[in-house]
Amino acid sequence: MSSRLLLRNARIGPGGPVRHVLIVDGRVAEVSAEPPPPGGPAGEPAEIVDVGGGTLLPGLWDAHVHSLQWAQARRRVDLTSARSAREAVELVVPHAGPAGLTIGYGFRDGLWPDTPHKSLLQAAAPDRAIALVSNDLHTAWLSPAALAAVGRGGHPTGVLRERDCYDAMAELPPPPREELDRWVAEATTAAAARGVVGLLDFEFADNVTDWSRRVAEHRIDVRVACSIPKDRLEEAIGRGLRTGDPVAGSEGLLEVGPVKMFVDGSLNTRTAYCEDPYPGTAARGLLETGPDELYAVMSLAARHGIHPAVHAIGDLAAGIALDAFERVGCPGRIEHAQLVRAEDFARFARPGLVAGVQPAHAPDDREVADLHWCGRTGRAFAYADLLAAGATLELGSDAPVAPLDPWDGIASAVTRTDDERPPWHPEQALPLPVALAAAGRGRTGVRPGDPADLVITESDPAALGGEDLRRMPVLGTLLGGRWTHRRSI
Repeated sequence: MSSRLLLRNARIGPGGPVRHVLIVDGRVAEVSAEPPPPGGPAGEPAEIVDVGGGTLLPGLWDAHVHSLQWAQARRRVDLTSARSAREAVELVVPHAGPAGLTIGYGFRDGLWPDTPHKSLLQAAAPDRAIALVSNDLHTAWLSPAALAAVGRGGHPTGVLRERDCYDAMAELPPPPREELDRWVAEATTAAAARGVVGLLDFEFADNVTDWSRRVAEHRIDVRVACSIPKDRLEEAIGRGLRTGDPVAGSEGLLEVGPVKMFVDGSLNTRTAYCEDPYPGTAARGLLETGPDELYAVMSLAARHGIHPAVHAIGDLAAGIALDAFERVGCPGRIEHAQLVRAEDFARFARPGLVAGVQPAHAPDDREVADLHWCGRTGRAFAYADLLAAGATLELGSDAPVAPLDPWDGIASAVTRTDDERPPWHPEQALPLPVALAAAGRGRTGVRPGDPADLVITESDPAALGGEDLRRMPVLGTLLGGRWTHRRSI
Protein backbone atom coordinates (compact mmCIF):
# COMPACT_ATOMS: atom_id res chain seq x y z
CA MET A 1 0.00 0.00 0.00
CA SER A 2 1.33 3.43 -0.87
CA SER A 3 1.85 6.03 1.85
CA ARG A 4 -0.18 9.24 1.69
CA LEU A 5 0.17 12.37 3.80
CA LEU A 6 -2.01 15.47 3.37
CA LEU A 7 -0.70 18.75 4.79
CA ARG A 8 -3.59 21.18 5.08
CA ASN A 9 -3.37 24.98 5.32
CA ALA A 10 0.36 25.32 4.65
CA ARG A 11 1.85 28.60 3.48
CA ILE A 12 3.94 27.76 0.43
CA GLY A 13 7.23 29.61 0.81
CA PRO A 14 7.98 33.02 2.34
CA GLY A 15 5.03 35.33 1.81
CA GLY A 16 3.31 32.68 -0.30
CA PRO A 17 -0.31 31.53 -0.53
CA VAL A 18 -1.91 29.01 1.81
CA ARG A 19 -2.39 25.69 0.03
CA HIS A 20 -2.91 21.98 0.64
CA VAL A 21 -0.07 19.59 -0.16
CA LEU A 22 -0.48 15.90 -0.86
CA ILE A 23 2.56 13.66 -0.42
CA VAL A 24 2.49 10.18 -1.91
CA ASP A 25 5.27 7.62 -1.49
CA GLY A 26 7.80 10.18 -0.37
CA ARG A 27 7.17 12.79 -3.08
CA VAL A 28 5.04 15.88 -3.43
CA ALA A 29 2.08 14.75 -5.55
CA GLU A 30 -0.16 17.82 -5.53
CA VAL A 31 -0.23 21.44 -4.36
CA SER A 32 -3.79 22.75 -4.54
CA ALA A 33 -6.09 25.53 -3.39
CA GLU A 34 -8.74 22.97 -2.42
CA PRO A 35 -7.90 19.89 -0.36
CA PRO A 36 -7.85 16.69 -2.46
CA PRO A 37 -10.04 13.78 -1.39
CA PRO A 38 -8.48 11.81 1.48
CA GLY A 39 -8.40 8.51 -0.41
CA GLY A 40 -6.17 7.58 -3.34
CA PRO A 41 -7.08 5.72 -6.51
CA ALA A 42 -7.33 2.46 -4.61
CA GLY A 43 -8.98 4.09 -1.62
CA GLU A 44 -5.79 4.29 0.46
CA PRO A 45 -6.32 6.54 3.49
CA ALA A 46 -4.09 9.53 4.04
CA GLU A 47 -2.68 10.90 7.25
CA ILE A 48 -4.12 14.41 7.47
CA VAL A 49 -2.19 17.11 9.32
CA ASP A 50 -3.41 20.70 9.59
CA VAL A 51 -0.33 22.89 9.88
CA GLY A 52 -2.40 25.96 10.75
CA GLY A 53 -0.74 28.41 8.38
CA GLY A 54 2.80 27.30 9.12
CA THR A 55 5.23 27.92 6.27
CA LEU A 56 6.28 24.96 4.13
CA LEU A 57 9.80 25.16 2.70
CA PRO A 58 12.25 22.82 0.99
CA GLY A 59 14.22 20.98 3.65
CA LEU A 60 17.54 22.51 4.62
CA TRP A 61 21.02 21.12 4.03
CA ASP A 62 24.18 21.85 5.94
CA ALA A 63 26.79 21.78 3.20
CA HIS A 64 29.84 21.56 5.48
CA VAL A 65 29.87 19.40 8.62
CA HIS A 66 32.45 17.37 10.52
CA SER A 67 30.03 14.83 11.98
CA LEU A 68 32.22 13.04 14.51
CA GLN A 69 33.78 16.24 15.76
CA TRP A 70 30.36 17.89 16.03
CA ALA A 71 28.91 14.93 17.92
CA GLN A 72 31.86 14.94 20.33
CA ALA A 73 31.94 18.74 20.69
CA ARG A 74 28.39 18.62 22.03
CA ARG A 75 29.86 16.72 25.01
CA ARG A 76 33.16 18.57 25.49
CA VAL A 77 34.09 21.38 27.88
CA ASP A 78 32.92 24.65 26.33
CA LEU A 79 35.78 27.14 25.90
CA THR A 80 34.01 29.68 23.69
CA SER A 81 33.91 32.33 26.43
CA ALA A 82 37.68 32.28 27.09
CA ARG A 83 39.28 35.66 26.43
CA SER A 84 42.82 34.53 27.24
CA ALA A 85 44.89 31.39 27.59
CA ARG A 86 44.58 31.62 31.37
CA GLU A 87 40.78 31.85 31.15
CA ALA A 88 40.73 28.72 28.94
CA VAL A 89 42.76 26.86 31.58
CA GLU A 90 40.39 28.03 34.34
CA LEU A 91 37.41 26.73 32.37
CA VAL A 92 38.79 23.24 31.71
CA VAL A 93 40.63 22.42 34.96
CA PRO A 94 37.50 21.75 37.08
CA HIS A 95 36.59 19.00 34.62
CA ALA A 96 40.03 17.35 34.53
CA GLY A 97 39.93 14.15 36.58
CA PRO A 98 42.92 12.11 37.75
CA ALA A 99 42.37 9.50 35.06
CA GLY A 100 41.37 9.56 31.44
CA LEU A 101 41.46 12.37 28.89
CA THR A 102 39.68 15.72 29.25
CA ILE A 103 38.92 17.58 26.03
CA GLY A 104 37.85 21.19 25.73
CA TYR A 105 36.60 22.80 22.55
CA GLY A 106 35.99 26.23 21.10
CA PHE A 107 38.82 28.57 22.05
CA ARG A 108 39.81 31.46 19.75
CA ASP A 109 43.33 32.68 20.38
CA GLY A 110 43.58 35.18 17.51
CA LEU A 111 42.93 38.11 19.88
CA TRP A 112 44.32 36.71 23.15
CA PRO A 113 46.77 38.88 25.11
CA ASP A 114 48.75 35.83 26.23
CA THR A 115 50.07 32.70 24.53
CA PRO A 116 48.89 29.09 25.01
CA HIS A 117 51.61 26.79 26.38
CA LYS A 118 51.72 23.32 27.86
CA SER A 119 53.22 24.74 31.07
CA LEU A 120 49.99 26.59 31.88
CA LEU A 121 48.03 23.33 31.82
CA GLN A 122 50.71 21.48 33.79
CA ALA A 123 50.83 24.13 36.51
CA ALA A 124 47.06 24.19 36.93
CA ALA A 125 46.46 20.43 36.66
CA PRO A 126 49.73 18.53 37.15
CA ASP A 127 50.05 15.35 35.12
CA ARG A 128 46.45 15.46 33.90
CA ALA A 129 45.84 14.56 30.25
CA ILE A 130 44.11 17.61 28.73
CA ALA A 131 43.59 18.51 25.06
CA LEU A 132 42.03 21.81 24.02
CA VAL A 133 40.83 22.23 20.45
CA SER A 134 40.38 25.61 18.79
CA ASN A 135 37.03 26.69 17.40
CA ASP A 136 38.32 26.41 13.80
CA LEU A 137 39.73 22.88 14.42
CA HIS A 138 43.16 23.96 13.15
CA THR A 139 44.93 24.18 16.55
CA ALA A 140 45.28 21.72 19.43
CA TRP A 141 46.80 22.71 22.78
CA LEU A 142 47.91 19.68 24.80
CA SER A 143 49.20 19.19 28.32
CA PRO A 144 52.47 17.26 28.83
CA ALA A 145 50.53 14.10 29.76
CA ALA A 146 48.39 14.34 26.62
CA LEU A 147 51.49 14.99 24.50
CA ALA A 148 53.09 11.88 25.90
CA ALA A 149 49.97 9.86 25.07
CA VAL A 150 50.42 10.71 21.37
CA GLY A 151 54.20 10.24 21.29
CA ARG A 152 55.05 13.96 21.36
CA GLY A 153 56.38 14.30 24.89
CA GLY A 154 59.26 16.46 23.73
CA HIS A 155 57.14 19.07 21.94
CA PRO A 156 58.39 22.49 23.08
CA THR A 157 55.04 24.29 23.52
CA GLY A 158 52.24 21.76 23.31
CA VAL A 159 50.50 23.93 20.69
CA LEU A 160 50.03 21.98 17.45
CA ARG A 161 48.73 23.59 14.29
CA GLU A 162 47.36 22.34 10.97
CA ARG A 163 48.60 18.84 10.01
CA ASP A 164 50.29 18.31 13.39
CA CYS A 165 46.97 19.16 15.06
CA TYR A 166 44.94 16.76 12.90
CA ASP A 167 47.43 13.92 13.40
CA ALA A 168 47.64 14.37 17.16
CA MET A 169 43.89 14.51 17.66
CA ALA A 170 43.49 11.37 15.55
CA GLU A 171 45.97 9.57 17.81
CA LEU A 172 44.21 10.42 21.07
CA PRO A 173 42.21 7.46 22.42
CA PRO A 174 38.63 7.79 21.14
CA PRO A 175 35.45 6.69 22.89
CA PRO A 176 34.18 3.26 21.85
CA ARG A 177 32.93 3.12 18.27
CA GLU A 178 29.43 2.10 19.34
CA GLU A 179 29.20 5.14 21.59
CA LEU A 180 30.45 7.49 18.88
CA ASP A 181 27.93 6.12 16.39
CA ARG A 182 25.14 6.67 18.89
CA TRP A 183 26.28 10.25 19.46
CA VAL A 184 26.32 10.90 15.72
CA ALA A 185 22.85 9.42 15.28
CA GLU A 186 21.54 11.60 18.11
CA ALA A 187 23.13 14.63 16.45
CA THR A 188 21.22 13.92 13.23
CA THR A 189 17.96 13.92 15.18
CA ALA A 190 18.91 17.25 16.76
CA ALA A 191 19.67 18.62 13.29
CA ALA A 192 16.28 17.42 11.99
CA ALA A 193 14.63 19.40 14.79
CA ARG A 194 16.07 22.54 13.13
CA GLY A 195 14.73 21.61 9.68
CA VAL A 196 17.82 19.81 8.37
CA VAL A 197 17.21 17.05 5.84
CA GLY A 198 20.79 16.52 4.67
CA LEU A 199 24.43 17.27 5.27
CA LEU A 200 27.74 17.09 3.46
CA ASP A 201 30.12 15.37 5.86
CA PHE A 202 33.77 16.39 5.66
CA GLU A 203 34.95 14.22 8.53
CA PHE A 204 38.52 12.91 8.13
CA ALA A 205 37.41 9.27 7.93
CA ASP A 206 36.14 6.49 5.67
CA ASN A 207 32.77 8.19 5.60
CA VAL A 208 31.07 5.81 3.16
CA THR A 209 31.86 2.84 5.41
CA ASP A 210 31.13 4.64 8.67
CA TRP A 211 27.78 6.05 7.55
CA SER A 212 26.75 2.71 6.00
CA ARG A 213 27.27 1.11 9.39
CA ARG A 214 25.32 3.86 11.18
CA VAL A 215 22.38 3.57 8.77
CA ALA A 216 22.29 -0.19 9.36
CA GLU A 217 22.45 0.07 13.15
CA HIS A 218 20.72 3.35 14.08
CA ARG A 219 17.89 5.63 13.10
CA ILE A 220 19.48 8.34 10.94
CA ASP A 221 17.27 11.38 10.36
CA VAL A 222 19.15 13.11 7.51
CA ARG A 223 20.58 12.30 4.13
CA VAL A 224 24.39 12.36 3.97
CA ALA A 225 26.83 13.09 1.18
CA CYS A 226 29.94 11.21 2.29
CA SER A 227 33.14 13.02 1.39
CA ILE A 228 36.45 11.29 0.73
CA PRO A 229 39.63 12.54 2.45
CA LYS A 230 42.51 13.20 0.08
CA ASP A 231 44.59 10.40 1.60
CA ARG A 232 41.80 7.90 0.79
CA LEU A 233 41.39 8.95 -2.84
CA GLU A 234 43.17 5.98 -4.41
CA GLU A 235 41.25 3.60 -2.14
CA ALA A 236 37.98 5.24 -3.23
CA ILE A 237 38.96 4.91 -6.89
CA GLY A 238 39.68 1.23 -6.33
CA ARG A 239 36.22 0.80 -4.79
CA GLY A 240 34.61 2.43 -7.81
CA LEU A 241 33.14 5.33 -5.84
CA ARG A 242 31.90 8.28 -7.90
CA THR A 243 30.53 11.58 -6.64
CA GLY A 244 26.72 11.64 -6.62
CA ASP A 245 26.25 7.88 -6.77
CA PRO A 246 23.92 6.37 -4.16
CA VAL A 247 25.58 4.15 -1.58
CA ALA A 248 24.28 0.60 -1.85
CA GLY A 249 22.16 -0.63 1.04
CA SER A 250 21.57 2.84 2.51
CA GLU A 251 17.87 3.07 1.55
CA GLY A 252 18.55 6.29 -0.33
CA LEU A 253 20.03 8.10 2.66
CA LEU A 254 23.65 8.13 1.51
CA GLU A 255 25.50 9.31 -1.58
CA VAL A 256 29.18 9.56 -2.45
CA GLY A 257 30.49 13.07 -1.93
CA PRO A 258 33.57 14.92 -3.19
CA VAL A 259 37.23 14.41 -2.30
CA LYS A 260 38.45 16.99 0.23
CA MET A 261 41.85 18.66 -0.09
CA PHE A 262 43.45 21.70 1.53
CA VAL A 263 45.27 24.62 -0.06
CA ASP A 264 45.80 26.53 3.19
CA GLY A 265 44.88 26.83 6.86
CA SER A 266 42.58 29.24 8.71
CA LEU A 267 42.18 32.89 9.68
CA ASN A 268 42.21 32.43 13.47
CA THR A 269 45.38 30.33 13.26
CA ARG A 270 46.89 32.91 10.89
CA THR A 271 47.62 30.14 8.40
CA ALA A 272 45.17 31.24 5.69
CA TYR A 273 47.39 31.83 2.63
CA CYS A 274 47.15 35.50 1.72
CA GLU A 275 48.57 37.95 -0.78
CA ASP A 276 49.50 40.42 1.99
CA PRO A 277 51.51 39.44 5.07
CA TYR A 278 49.90 39.28 8.49
CA PRO A 279 50.43 42.55 10.40
CA GLY A 280 53.80 42.80 12.07
CA THR A 281 55.20 39.75 10.30
CA ALA A 282 56.51 38.64 6.95
CA ALA A 283 54.26 35.56 7.07
CA ARG A 284 51.52 35.10 4.50
CA GLY A 285 50.13 31.89 5.97
CA LEU A 286 50.55 28.24 5.09
CA LEU A 287 50.48 26.78 1.60
CA GLU A 288 49.51 23.21 2.40
CA THR A 289 49.08 22.00 -1.20
CA GLY A 290 50.95 23.77 -3.97
CA PRO A 291 49.54 24.39 -7.46
CA ASP A 292 51.21 21.43 -9.18
CA GLU A 293 50.21 18.91 -6.54
CA LEU A 294 46.68 20.30 -6.41
CA TYR A 295 46.34 19.99 -10.18
CA ALA A 296 47.64 16.41 -10.11
CA VAL A 297 45.26 15.28 -7.36
CA MET A 298 42.26 17.04 -8.87
CA SER A 299 43.03 15.56 -12.30
CA LEU A 300 43.26 12.05 -10.85
CA ALA A 301 39.95 12.48 -9.04
CA ALA A 302 38.19 13.98 -12.06
CA ARG A 303 39.30 11.15 -14.35
CA HIS A 304 37.49 8.73 -12.05
CA GLY A 305 34.28 10.71 -11.59
CA ILE A 306 35.12 12.14 -8.18
CA HIS A 307 34.60 15.89 -7.78
CA PRO A 308 37.16 17.91 -5.82
CA ALA A 309 36.22 20.00 -2.78
CA VAL A 310 39.08 22.43 -2.18
CA HIS A 311 39.53 24.22 1.14
CA ALA A 312 40.70 27.78 0.43
CA ILE A 313 40.36 30.60 2.98
CA GLY A 314 43.01 33.18 2.05
CA ASP A 315 42.87 35.15 -1.19
CA LEU A 316 46.00 33.55 -2.65
CA ALA A 317 44.59 30.13 -1.76
CA ALA A 318 41.31 30.94 -3.51
CA GLY A 319 43.24 32.02 -6.61
CA ILE A 320 45.22 28.78 -6.63
CA ALA A 321 42.02 26.74 -6.30
CA LEU A 322 40.38 28.66 -9.16
CA ASP A 323 43.47 28.17 -11.34
CA ALA A 324 43.29 24.42 -10.74
CA PHE A 325 39.60 24.21 -11.63
CA GLU A 326 40.27 26.09 -14.84
CA ARG A 327 43.16 23.77 -15.74
CA VAL A 328 41.31 20.56 -14.93
CA GLY A 329 37.93 21.71 -16.27
CA CYS A 330 35.90 19.66 -13.80
CA PRO A 331 32.94 20.40 -11.53
CA GLY A 332 33.51 20.69 -7.81
CA ARG A 333 33.54 22.96 -4.80
CA ILE A 334 35.65 25.65 -3.19
CA GLU A 335 35.08 25.55 0.55
CA HIS A 336 35.05 28.77 2.62
CA ALA A 337 36.37 31.39 0.12
CA GLN A 338 36.62 33.80 3.04
CA LEU A 339 38.95 36.31 1.35
CA VAL A 340 38.86 36.80 -2.42
CA ARG A 341 40.85 39.11 -4.68
CA ALA A 342 38.70 41.57 -6.63
CA GLU A 343 39.73 40.06 -9.95
CA ASP A 344 38.78 36.55 -8.83
CA PHE A 345 35.09 36.99 -8.03
CA ALA A 346 33.98 36.51 -11.64
CA ARG A 347 35.97 33.27 -11.86
CA PHE A 348 33.61 31.63 -9.36
CA ALA A 349 30.86 31.72 -12.02
CA ARG A 350 32.28 28.77 -13.96
CA PRO A 351 29.68 26.03 -14.64
CA GLY A 352 29.62 23.21 -12.11
CA LEU A 353 31.55 25.11 -9.44
CA VAL A 354 29.95 25.62 -6.02
CA ALA A 355 31.19 28.06 -3.40
CA GLY A 356 30.51 26.40 -0.06
CA VAL A 357 30.34 29.25 2.46
CA GLN A 358 29.59 29.51 6.17
CA PRO A 359 27.85 32.82 6.97
CA ALA A 360 27.98 32.36 10.75
CA HIS A 361 31.76 32.73 10.52
CA ALA A 362 31.48 36.38 9.44
CA PRO A 363 30.11 37.74 12.75
CA ASP A 364 32.20 35.23 14.70
CA ASP A 365 35.47 36.29 13.06
CA ARG A 366 34.88 39.97 12.33
CA GLU A 367 37.28 41.30 15.00
CA VAL A 368 40.00 38.84 13.99
CA ALA A 369 39.50 39.79 10.33
CA ASP A 370 39.61 43.51 11.16
CA LEU A 371 42.98 42.91 12.84
CA HIS A 372 44.68 40.39 10.57
CA TRP A 373 43.04 41.39 7.26
CA CYS A 374 43.04 45.11 7.97
CA GLY A 375 42.10 47.12 4.88
CA ARG A 376 40.80 44.07 3.03
CA THR A 377 37.60 43.17 4.88
CA GLY A 378 35.40 44.67 2.15
CA ARG A 379 36.19 41.51 0.19
CA ALA A 380 36.05 39.13 3.16
CA PHE A 381 33.03 36.84 3.57
CA ALA A 382 31.84 38.72 0.47
CA TYR A 383 28.70 36.73 -0.30
CA ALA A 384 26.86 39.49 -2.16
CA ASP A 385 29.86 40.03 -4.44
CA LEU A 386 30.08 36.30 -5.12
CA LEU A 387 26.36 36.20 -5.90
CA ALA A 388 26.60 39.25 -8.19
CA ALA A 389 29.49 37.63 -10.03
CA GLY A 390 27.33 34.57 -10.82
CA ALA A 391 28.66 32.14 -8.22
CA THR A 392 26.53 29.23 -7.03
CA LEU A 393 26.38 29.39 -3.23
CA GLU A 394 25.64 26.65 -0.73
CA LEU A 395 25.49 27.38 2.99
CA GLY A 396 27.02 25.29 5.72
CA SER A 397 28.08 25.64 9.33
CA ASP A 398 31.47 23.88 9.44
CA ALA A 399 30.09 22.32 12.63
CA PRO A 400 31.45 22.24 15.24
CA VAL A 401 33.09 25.55 14.23
CA ALA A 402 29.57 26.99 14.26
CA PRO A 403 26.40 25.26 15.49
CA LEU A 404 24.73 22.81 13.14
CA ASP A 405 21.72 25.08 12.79
CA PRO A 406 20.88 26.42 9.32
CA TRP A 407 18.80 29.27 10.77
CA ASP A 408 21.93 30.60 12.46
CA GLY A 409 23.67 30.72 9.08
CA ILE A 410 20.65 32.12 7.24
CA ALA A 411 20.22 34.92 9.79
CA SER A 412 23.94 35.78 9.64
CA ALA A 413 23.85 35.85 5.84
CA VAL A 414 20.86 38.20 5.83
CA THR A 415 21.79 40.50 8.74
CA ARG A 416 25.64 40.33 8.85
CA THR A 417 25.56 40.29 12.65
CA ASP A 418 24.57 37.92 15.42
CA ASP A 419 24.22 40.21 18.43
CA GLU A 420 23.80 43.88 19.34
CA ARG A 421 26.74 44.96 17.17
CA PRO A 422 25.84 46.82 13.97
CA PRO A 423 25.99 44.80 10.73
CA TRP A 424 29.53 44.17 9.54
CA HIS A 425 29.91 45.13 5.88
CA PRO A 426 26.13 45.10 5.34
CA GLU A 427 26.72 45.54 1.60
CA GLN A 428 27.66 41.84 1.56
CA ALA A 429 24.31 40.65 2.94
CA LEU A 430 22.24 38.13 0.97
CA PRO A 431 18.51 38.55 0.28
CA LEU A 432 16.41 36.10 2.29
CA PRO A 433 15.18 34.08 -0.75
CA VAL A 434 18.77 33.62 -1.90
CA ALA A 435 19.91 32.53 1.56
CA LEU A 436 17.04 30.03 1.84
CA ALA A 437 17.81 28.53 -1.57
CA ALA A 438 21.53 28.33 -0.74
CA ALA A 439 20.60 26.51 2.47
CA GLY A 440 18.24 24.20 0.57
CA ARG A 441 20.73 22.81 -1.96
CA GLY A 442 19.30 25.12 -4.61
CA ARG A 443 15.62 24.28 -4.17
CA THR A 444 13.43 27.37 -4.34
CA GLY A 445 9.89 26.06 -3.89
CA VAL A 446 7.57 23.13 -3.20
CA ARG A 447 6.37 21.60 -6.45
CA PRO A 448 4.75 18.34 -7.61
CA GLY A 449 7.40 15.72 -8.29
CA ASP A 450 9.82 17.06 -5.67
CA PRO A 451 11.09 14.71 -2.98
CA ALA A 452 9.14 15.32 0.22
CA ASP A 453 12.21 16.55 2.09
CA LEU A 454 10.45 19.49 3.71
CA VAL A 455 10.42 21.76 6.76
CA ILE A 456 7.40 23.47 8.34
CA THR A 457 8.15 26.63 10.29
CA GLU A 458 5.87 28.27 12.80
CA SER A 459 6.43 31.75 11.35
CA ASP A 460 6.80 33.11 7.85
CA PRO A 461 10.54 33.82 7.39
CA ALA A 462 9.64 36.87 5.27
CA ALA A 463 8.11 38.49 8.35
CA LEU A 464 11.15 37.99 10.59
CA GLY A 465 14.62 39.38 11.00
CA GLY A 466 17.60 39.22 13.31
CA GLU A 467 17.22 37.02 16.37
CA ASP A 468 13.64 36.01 15.48
CA LEU A 469 14.89 34.51 12.23
CA ARG A 470 17.85 32.88 13.97
CA ARG A 471 15.59 31.26 16.56
CA MET A 472 12.94 30.17 14.04
CA PRO A 473 10.59 27.62 15.65
CA VAL A 474 10.36 24.47 13.53
CA LEU A 475 7.03 22.66 13.69
CA GLY A 476 8.00 19.65 11.62
CA THR A 477 10.58 18.11 9.31
CA LEU A 478 9.90 15.46 6.69
CA LEU A 479 12.49 13.25 5.02
CA GLY A 480 11.07 11.44 2.03
CA GLY A 481 7.63 11.93 3.58
CA ARG A 482 8.74 10.47 6.95
CA TRP A 483 8.48 12.65 10.04
CA THR A 484 11.94 13.17 11.52
CA HIS A 485 10.71 15.97 13.77
CA ARG A 486 7.16 16.89 14.71
CA ARG A 487 5.97 19.44 17.24
CA SER A 488 2.52 20.86 17.93
CA ILE A 489 0.95 19.79 14.65
